[in-house]
Amino acid sequence: MKIGFIGLGNMGGPMAANLIKAGHSVTGFDVAGVTVDGATQAGSAAEAATGADVVITMLPNGAILRSVADEVIPAMAQGAVLLDCSTVDVDSARAVANQATEHGLGALDAPVSGGIGGASGGTLTFMVGGSDEAFAKAKPLFDIMGQKAVHCGPSGNGQAAKICNNMILGVTMIATCEAFALADKLGLDRQAMFDVVSTSSGYSWSMNAYCPAPGIGPQSPADNGYKPGFAADLMLKDLRLSQQAAESADADTPMGQAAMALYEQFVENEEGAGRDFSAMLPRFETRGRG
Repeated sequence: MKIGFIGLGNMGGPMAANLIKAGHSVTGFDVAGVTVDGATQAGSAAEAATGADVVITMLPNGAILRSVADEVIPAMAQGAVLLDCSTVDVDSARAVANQATEHGLGALDAPVSGGIGGASGGTLTFMVGGSDEAFAKAKPLFDIMGQKAVHCGPSGNGQAAKICNNMILGVTMIATCEAFALADKLGLDRQAMFDVVSTSSGYSWSMNAYCPAPGIGPQSPADNGYKPGFAADLMLKDLRLSQQAAESADADTPMGQAAMALYEQFVENEEGAGRDFSAMLPRFETRGRG
């Protein structure tokens, strides 16, 4: 396919590289001037989108997505697909999809899970909202860039799935870190704690696959000084999106709201910025009840 790729940063760059390796023709554009080996460099987002079968975007937020959509949608050919892999608010995803549909385009919101390692290794998971027809057209690209693509329903549902998933992740990581800190103060060995919880009713991905305690369980960012696998800043972004969506949908999400407030405190006031989201554990280690 002829692919336009807009946003060639830490995630978009490796994704584009994998498409090139698979034999697709990629024209790329990034406002920072980033390039990818083997891609044709465009001078603008509209130029990258012109004549493309699929235009992929990987952008920081919904406002930038809307701005880029205003530029690329008029340049795209009828029947082409706008495939947004950014993590943005549900309202922006649906607004851009409606705009694309009005111009005779397919539209998919397909945020990803798997981080930079997944982008490089082609093992991302895509949560996809949009039409069956657009999903079928993009499926070969999902198979190159990732290991799994789940069609979650109409436009916006990909973002909804990502936001709900990461709200659970933020809440369970906080609970896991709290429990380790409590176990420490009760004199319970961390390995014993892990051995019990990881095979009992308290198990979770946060405990079993991404344990926040150094030297316990599989290798994780905790074993590397909490250098980010998934940065606390990004968790805060996703939790804010979850609460924005909850406000829009009139949903009661007290745990999600509390998790957002804790990550705000951690990132903005407690030197959590630039650290992994599991670095909540050393935060709780140093804190008392008050």
